[in-house]
Amino acid sequence: MYQFSYAEIMADDVADSRERERQVLDRAVNLLRIATGSGRDSREAVEALYYTRRVWVAFIDDLRNEDNQLPLPLRADLISIGIWILKEVDRIRLRKSHNFKGIADIITIIRDGLK
Repeated sequence: MYQFSYAEIMADDVADSRERERQVLDRAVNLLRIATGSGRDSREAVEALYYTRRVWVAFIDDLRNEDNQLPLPLRADLISIGIWILKEVDRIRLRKSHNFKGIADIITIIRDGLK
């Protein structure tokens, strides 16, 4: 029988969580890139915007939670970025922007920082 220390189990859990976060962000980036080529009024754009919005609403909600173990300044920075992303999503939806690439670039930077 295997016995693992609590620290080993928690480290694995954090690593698994980070990997899931990377996958979620990777999907958002891929959908946004497809939407860039398909155009703002395409079904792909609607799917990309809807998915990206859901992801960032969930991330912001988690970052606001007192149980979140990230340092407070980092949490605040990520919340600010998330708010910007949500505003850009709304601007695209309202036909005031075409900034799919800008959103995808920012999400890519954040995704690549999850290690």
